[in-house]
Parts: sequence; C-alpha cells; structure tokens
Amino acid sequence: MQIVMIGSGNVAYHIAKAFVLKGISLAQIFGRNEKELSKISEELNIPYSTEHLEDADLYIICVSDNSVGEVSKLITKKNCLVAHTSGSLPKEVLNGEYRKASFYPLQTFSKSKTLEYEKIPFFIETENDQDTKTLFELASSVSKNVMESNHEKRKYIHLTAVFACNFVNHLFSRAKEISDSQEIPFDYFLPLIDETVQKIHEIEPKMAQTGPAVRNDLRVLELHEQLIQNEESLSIYKTMNHSIQKMYEL
Repeated sequence: MQIVMIGSGNVAYHIAKAFVLKGISLAQIFGRNEKELSKISEELNIPYSTEHLEDADLYIICVSDNSVGEVSKLITKKNCLVAHTSGSLPKEVLNGEYRKASFYPLQTFSKSKTLEYEKIPFFIETENDQDTKTLFELASSVSKNVMESNHEKRKYIHLTAVFACNFVNHLFSRAKEISDSQEIPFDYFLPLIDETVQKIHEIEPKMAQTGPAVRNDLRVLELHEQLIQNEESLSIYKTMNHSIQKMYEL
C-alpha cells in the first residue's frame, strides 16, 4: 500500500516515525514548510516535496484543523482513502470524491520528545468495513490501543484530552510563574508532579484528590489567596477550589 503523509509538524513527524520504526514505508511526505520537511526526510529517509503530490492508496493529513478542508482539496485521486488526524473534525470535512476517514492519535506531540508509540491510542472512523480493517491494521502495527470511534464520541475524547492535558499543562505554567517569582527551582516540584500523575494509574482521580480545598481548610485557602499577586492566577485558584469543594459537596 502506497502511503503519503501530508504535513510537516509534530503529528506528521511522529506518525511517520512510528511507521518507519515498524518497517512501514512511506512513499512521500508532502507539505509547505521545506525546512521542516527536509529535516524529517533526512532523519527518516522519506522522499519529500512541496510541489508534487505522489500517487497513493492512502493519504494521511496531519495539519491544523483550520487547514484540513483546504489541504484535502489537493488530493484529486478518486480511488483512494484519505484520513485526517483531528480529534474534533468530522471525516466529512475532507473535500474530495475519495473515501473519507479519521485516524486520530490521542497524544500530545513535540518533535523533541521521544514517545512510546505502542502506548498511544488511535481512534478510527471510516465509511466502510474494508477501510476500517485497513486503518485498524495499520494503527495496530504501531500501537496496542486501537478502537473505532464515530465523530460524536471523538468530540468527547478530544474534550476530555483538553481537560486532562492542555489545562493541566497551563496550570504547570502558572505554577512555574509562582515558583520563579520566589526564585524556587521548578525542578523541585517535578517529583510531586510525577507522583500525582503516577497515582491515577492506580487510584481513580476523584479518590486521589488532596489539598486544602478537599479538606475544607479555609485558613490555608485564604492565606494562598493573599499570596497570589497575579489576577488571572487568583481567579484560577478560586475557580479550581470552588470546583473541588462542589465535587465533594463541602
């Protein structure tokens, strides 16, 4: 099966790398950013182009959500399968007379960070059983966690991911602002962060909650509010504590 990857960002790089490590050859990686394409091509030994899109059986579009529809118009072949990697878009956003699909990897990607691809869940949606089988087998060659998911469910998967990943990372950034303001190395908090994340591998998140809000320790809550100088961080602090107390009916 001839496979072409479209995109030069984090998702395109990691999916391409996952395939190459499992001996799945890519006919081409295609995109606009020649500098990034060249880096990927050199590392993974994949031909690249910014102008000519190779003929393929499967095109995997790894670009921003805002660009998926427009980029998909570049594919004019009719007898092929085209999949995007978005968690929030329906497969129908793809503009062409080809077969449409979604090939969504549930992970946060950075080119500089090594990943264990076999642990990354993939969610598959297609228009027919044969395409489902094709993408399921392809994803299963690199991951142990593959399942079918329609767009309605995938929207909730993506929403959950935003809470569990993007929001949490933003809180890390806010926490680092506080530690930096007091010249406390943020590295000192990494064991705490690691233990917090590791704990929910064994205990349900709701059961693992600790801190002054769940203890209803009003003295500490008030003290913290007095210490926070940044208005945005203070608003977040109050909102999070209110949410915790409401969850535990305090």
